[in-house]
Amino acid sequence: MAGVSPVASPDADLPTIDIAPLLNPNATADVRAAVARQIDAACRTNGFFSIIGHGVDPLLQDRLETAAQDFFDRSEQTKAEIAMSKAGSAWRGWFPVGGELTSGIPDRKEGIYFGLEHPPDHPRVAAETALHGPNQFPAGEAVLRDTVLEWLATMRTVADAVMSGIARGLGIPSDWFAQNLTDDPTVLFRIFHYPPRPSTETTNDGAWGVGEHTDYGLLTLLAQDHHGGLQVKRLDGSWIDVAPTPGVLICNLGDMLERLTGGQYRSTPHRVRNMSGESRLSFPYFFDPSWTATVPTLPFRGQATEDHSTERWDGEDVQAWNGMYGDYLTAKVAKVFPELFATVAAPGEGV
Repeated sequence: MAGVSPVASPDADLPTIDIAPLLNPNATADVRAAVARQIDAACRTNGFFSIIGHGVDPLLQDRLETAAQDFFDRSEQTKAEIAMSKAGSAWRGWFPVGGELTSGIPDRKEGIYFGLEHPPDHPRVAAETALHGPNQFPAGEAVLRDTVLEWLATMRTVADAVMSGIARGLGIPSDWFAQNLTDDPTVLFRIFHYPPRPSTETTNDGAWGVGEHTDYGLLTLLAQDHHGGLQVKRLDGSWIDVAPTPGVLICNLGDMLERLTGGQYRSTPHRVRNMSGESRLSFPYFFDPSWTATVPTLPFRGQATEDHSTERWDGEDVQAWNGMYGDYLTAKVAKVFPELFATVAAPGEGV
């Protein structure tokens, strides 16, 4: 687990990009190209950037935060009614504090796993493929369910827009991802609750809300409440504190974009520690390649010439991966929930 030094610094070098032109069908090509250049520059440096102009109703996030806090305020016994173990191979539902691991160490958070709603006759649901199936919501209530499903639909629009900007920045058609990797995307959504920091804990203690890690897919869209805690690792090894700002979504890249670009875009390590003394909520939406997609290195970018494995938190080299994205994701999530994986490992993994 990474230590806390060097001391994190303010996030002044985390750019804020207005993506409204990418969502506006009447925006000119020149204006969209200017936004794409900003995104491209951010992807080549920190791999993290903030976005505004995304069109997300702030009242929707307010409803999401309220519904989430209401759920996490309940007893462990009540929350366990939708425990992940009850979802089988779908791996959806609630896990307790310490139930998720990063690099083998329990995270100091609890959360709920969601994804796209797949009908029972979906081929991968019928095959009991990992991470496919219905979501779990508290029985007899509609608020959390309706808000989560609305958030999923809203984030999809934002994700498609950002990916079109990334494509333009790479000099490929704006719909390249939609045509080649995300025609049937793997979409995962988490709601995380970080309990208040114990009064006896100091910044030198080893417990993290989430330890150092990278995300697995293409793009993460993160909404935060008003409590900070997210830190992003710079290329020089120092850390940036990412303060929450109303109306701002945080974007970061996953391993598959690093692979796609031969390392020119980086899947940036990040971590979370809730030092606020109060509960913290975060809402990461993961927009990933189709389950059966294979992710090449773009030929006009050339093959990666360096092994970056020694620079990564896990010592792995994403350029060495070959296979379907679903297999990559399943292997990663199995390490996050090893006990759950051992008991509900799906016979249809990789289907």
